[in-house]
Amino acid sequence: MTKIYAEIIGTMILVFLGNGVVANVILSKTKGHEDGGWLTISIGWSLAVFMGILVSAPYSGAHLNPSVTIGLAIVGKFNWDLVPYYIISQFIGAMLGSLLVWILYKDHFLETKNEQDKLSVFATIPSIKNFFSNFLSEVFATFVFVFVSFFLTEELIFLNEKKYSIVKLGFLGAFPSALIVLGIGLSLGGTTGYAINPARDLGPRIIHSIIPIPGKGKSNWNYAFIPVLGPIVGSIIASVLYLFFFL
Repeated sequence: MTKIYAEIIGTMILVFLGNGVVANVILSKTKGHEDGGWLTISIGWSLAVFMGILVSAPYSGAHLNPSVTIGLAIVGKFNWDLVPYYIISQFIGAMLGSLLVWILYKDHFLETKNEQDKLSVFATIPSIKNFFSNFLSEVFATFVFVFVSFFLTEELIFLNEKKYSIVKLGFLGAFPSALIVLGIGLSLGGTTGYAINPARDLGPRIIHSIIPIPGKGKSNWNYAFIPVLGPIVGSIIASVLYLFFFL
């Protein structure tokens, strides 16, 4: 259960801070309204990843993303029996994180008139709606994220035949993952908003659909399958290629 709790809390922190920076930039009358734009959002999301991993890594491995969980299971680095529990935990954490964003920025949601801006705080919206190219964008971005993440490993020092010590980087161990997300956001995120995480998009989208936000508009459910299926497909491709070339 410690692993489950860690995934819930880690994903909650990830989404709370990640969607929080979107709210700070997009919603009306915030201190950060339109000051930094995409650069601020990309940096904020990468720091959200850093802090989510920092909290949960010692206990669950800090997947925080169904694409990561599935990818690790495919390459044999994670037990398939635990996959459903991790994914459910990640969705719960994402929903809680987005709920906290709404509570924190509730007054600013009331001040914001644009329906799409309100939805953007919860879920991704493509710059140009084209299901095929939007799907490819999520596949490519998640492929890069998962494939590169496979190379973030810890070195083992064997002390004797039965015992070994793991060389850890402390809080710096979460830094490479944050840099990967930052790089993807700056380079590949302009088309769809780079969900690269089914829980990060679908969980908050569910919250958007059920909480009473005045003038919130629709939750764009006809697009919702893109940030769910795209990252999963990208993760599978990355995992298969990693198995073929490196294992």
